[in-house]
Amino acid sequence: MPKQLIAQAPRKTAITTYEDRDIKPNEVKVRVEHASPKHGSELAGFRGESPHTADYFDEKDGWNLFLPRDPKDISTDGGFGRWNLGNQWVGVIIEAGSEVTEYKVGDRVCCYGGIRETHIVNAVDNYYLKKMPEGMSWKNAVCFDPAQFAFGGIRDAHVRAGDRVAVFGLGAIGQIAAQLAKMAGASWVAVVDPIEGRRQVAIKNGADAAYDPANEDVGLELKKATGKLGVDVIIETSASEFALQQSLRGLAYGGTIAFVGWARAFKGGLDLGREAHFNNAKIVFSRACSEPNPDYPRWSWRRIEDVCWEILSAGRIDCEDIISPVVPFEQSAEGYEQYVDQRPDQSIKLGVTF
Repeated sequence: MPKQLIAQAPRKTAITTYEDRDIKPNEVKVRVEHASPKHGSELAGFRGESPHTADYFDEKDGWNLFLPRDPKDISTDGGFGRWNLGNQWVGVIIEAGSEVTEYKVGDRVCCYGGIRETHIVNAVDNYYLKKMPEGMSWKNAVCFDPAQFAFGGIRDAHVRAGDRVAVFGLGAIGQIAAQLAKMAGASWVAVVDPIEGRRQVAIKNGADAAYDPANEDVGLELKKATGKLGVDVIIETSASEFALQQSLRGLAYGGTIAFVGWARAFKGGLDLGREAHFNNAKIVFSRACSEPNPDYPRWSWRRIEDVCWEILSAGRIDCEDIISPVVPFEQSAEGYEQYVDQRPDQSIKLGVTF
């Protein structure tokens, strides 16, 4: 029987078996070759810390705020024991239904879904079943999701040619944002992260300077590097109150911070009576999938997705070192616990190969 990676309990994984059913006429069956989890929102659920457990964000009825769930709708087990962990995968189609015309057996595809040996997917008018062009890196493909939020942050911050930019937090979103800032015409891109290996990857991929917030006054260093002016734009992906404080400290007067990270309740470290109060800082909370897009109707989440897939498939950004480390599927349970949950300092974005 095929196997999959599941969240067995909060902060505990397991590899278990599952049964594949017969495909329907509109479906394909894919043998998975590579996969990757999501290190942000998925991790919150894995730790049992998601704000969506007891509350839900109401968009359908137009409230656009968190409301308490009906007690009968709250899962008593949080999905543990059956939740297939993972965000995106790459594989080869091994079966195709009679109604499938856009794909054929042997096609290499990428889609959203968990870390498991096979996937059965709708293949009729399915935008998210991406056919991969020849030569496209699987590591670029599984970065489709973080690329969208990096791209949204760059757009929402209005990065323009010649701007000086700093990117705080060098997970996958921050790494890609640094490359996209260069692509957008930034004249100087600094990156900030306490993990040396992550800083080295960003420098290798084109960043101009790197700072360690654990040992440097990053705000002051950004001012020094820009002749006391400060950076025009900051892309903040770490969702840390300490990073936001240093962002406000290193931002130029009237500059913009795109707050991309998904924050939890701040517990200290943020003082809006300091640089924020004096320097006319602008903070925009950036979420690529929130609709309508700030530039609607010209831009939408779908247009962001289209552009990101084109950039990734063409190799215009490089995710080779962002997917790190890569572990065999047989070691994915231990790998997820170590590299995603317990020791994120040892990874950027975990890769799994079958």
